[in-house]
Amino acid sequence: MLKTLLSQVKEFKLPSILTPICMIGEVICEMTIPILMARIVDRGIYGGDMAFIFEIGGMMIVIAILGLLAGLGGAYFGAKASAGFARNLRKAMFDNIQTFSFSNIDKFSTSGLVTRLTTDVSNVQNAYMVILRMAMRAPSSMIVAMIMSFIISPKLASIYLIAVAFLALITVLLMGKVTGYFKEVFEKYDELNESVQENVSAIRVVKAYVREDYENNKFKKAALNIYNMFVKAEMNVVFVSPIMTGTVYTCILLISWFGAHLIVGGELTTGNLMSLLTYCMNILMSLMMLAMLFVMITMAQASGRRIAEVIDEKADLVDPDDPIMEVPDGSIVFDHVNFSYNRESDEPVLKDICLDIKSGETIGIIGGTGSAKSSLVNLISRLYDVSAGTVKVGGIDVRNYSMEVLRDQVSVVLQKNVLFSGTILDNLRWGDENATEEDCKRVCRMACADEFIEKMPDGYNTVIEQGGTNVSGGQRQRLCIARALLKKPRILILDDSTSAVDTATDAKIRKAFAEEIPGTTKLIIAQRISSVQNCDRIIVMDDGQVNGFGSHEELLKSNSIYREVYESQTGASGDADFDAPA
Repeated sequence: MLKTLLSQVKEFKLPSILTPICMIGEVICEMTIPILMARIVDRGIYGGDMAFIFEIGGMMIVIAILGLLAGLGGAYFGAKASAGFARNLRKAMFDNIQTFSFSNIDKFSTSGLVTRLTTDVSNVQNAYMVILRMAMRAPSSMIVAMIMSFIISPKLASIYLIAVAFLALITVLLMGKVTGYFKEVFEKYDELNESVQENVSAIRVVKAYVREDYENNKFKKAALNIYNMFVKAEMNVVFVSPIMTGTVYTCILLISWFGAHLIVGGELTTGNLMSLLTYCMNILMSLMMLAMLFVMITMAQASGRRIAEVIDEKADLVDPDDPIMEVPDGSIVFDHVNFSYNRESDEPVLKDICLDIKSGETIGIIGGTGSAKSSLVNLISRLYDVSAGTVKVGGIDVRNYSMEVLRDQVSVVLQKNVLFSGTILDNLRWGDENATEEDCKRVCRMACADEFIEKMPDGYNTVIEQGGTNVSGGQRQRLCIARALLKKPRILILDDSTSAVDTATDAKIRKAFAEEIPGTTKLIIAQRISSVQNCDRIIVMDDGQVNGFGSHEELLKSNSIYREVYESQTGASGDADFDAPA
């Protein structure tokens, strides 16, 4: 974990080195001042030497200014190093997430990834800054103060040793207990973020079903869990402060008492006693800083592990050593393909799939819910890898292609249509960032999206809200189809992507496909027979297997499932769903 995190310091190594150097400089300046004060008291004040007082006083002012500059330098370089470190951590996580396959993403919840990119990184950032400043300053200050105290009076300095040993033992015991609480609290953060994310993204459904009270209670419960865990942790941490404060005052009383006797006996000067009291405060304040440092490190340790998990996660799907950089055509072959989402599963999702699709064909795919239609097409663009067998595009195994090249030639409009914040043109240009406005209008005409875009006040410059919430489901589907067409792909996959449009618009889109992109292989997943009956051939999926494959007429004659659904949808039931009983 530590190696993974520290590898992200990168260009901020110099500020990370300069911060502790500045802090050591500040400590040296601070520790020098009590010695000079003692000399002023013992020689300047008692000796009545004003010239000496001005001389030493001037030195103290210079040293104080140097200490101030060192402290400012430590604060500046520490902030720069920690902020840069946090930036690199977020970038490393985000960059690695972009390489994840769907199976990698399935390991981390969305809310968990958000927590890692925000709360966890902030915890590590704060801890890193405290470590750079306090981890060097506190021990240095304590050690130097201890050495100076023993030089002045070994007898009185032994009091410090007892106090330091006592406080160190208390700190270790309390921090060990607190560690477990902080590990749990970040899991609770995931639950809280999940509650917020789910509520905001589905706020229309929440209001439609009048579930605000239920959502409020769910959020309150998640927030209360975090509160309770932090209270348990803090209840242990707060004991450190009164114990340390009591120890500090006890040390001051003991040093004052025994120091007074030593002064009377001539073994100690008044100035030296003042120095010892100053060093006492330095030593015990350093211990308090170390206690705070342990708390920060404990919190950061749990966060650091979660961050390292994301950075160290290796993508399941990678390019071959010498990838093929061109897709010859849009032909597709499934050669005895088996597939499971879980490699250890006994029952595959797809079983012995054998298909041969020619380039430029229009293929319909129908089947009941859970028949693995989406799983079948996800293998074509290598969103997942097969468990057994081979999927070929253009006569070449998809695992031999560069994934970027393959996916650039396979446009997929998924079941869940996603638009991003920005204008309609911005969203369309996800398909081709260099597309002209005329190119965008052309694909919108093909997807029958132009008719509603032109009615909008700003036309193609209309701003789409996050998630496309200001357009209807059917409009969102048509924009996503247009975006996919802009890639000019060799293969176009529509995964139930016209379910929210009316039958007439669906027919217009299919007609535009036939006329405008005849050379593109088109795979259309649908529930309505009317959406696929004019396809060149139709695949009937049932329980992860190909139950039938042929033209509409052939399947009516030879496939009982297809025939029953066709009769149910064209008879009294109208547009019945594929899953509806015949």
